[in-house]
Amino acid sequence: MNYGAALKEYRLIWNNRLLATTAGNSEQTLKDAIKRELLDENSHPRIRKNRYEKYYSAVNRIISSEIPNEAKLQLIQVHNQIMENLIGEIK
Repeated sequence: MNYGAALKEYRLIWNNRLLATTAGNSEQTLKDAIKRELLDENSHPRIRKNRYEKYYSAVNRIISSEIPNEAKLQLIQVHNQIMENLIGEIK
């Protein structure tokens, strides 16, 4: 997967997110941003949604975006991977 391209597409969908890439590590930047999104860390604690609601809304946002279908699939794959990791942390 080309994480640089995936990060570029992610930035198009979530245009208000500040995502500084350190040392050219697009993969880690993308995965950290998605994890923060799924944990709803960008919201005030009193209005946070659970990770399943955030996953659902993130995938819907990706699907309804104007980015190419291949990019949509790549972003959904990364979301799936991060979500599986988060579920594994609960167990």
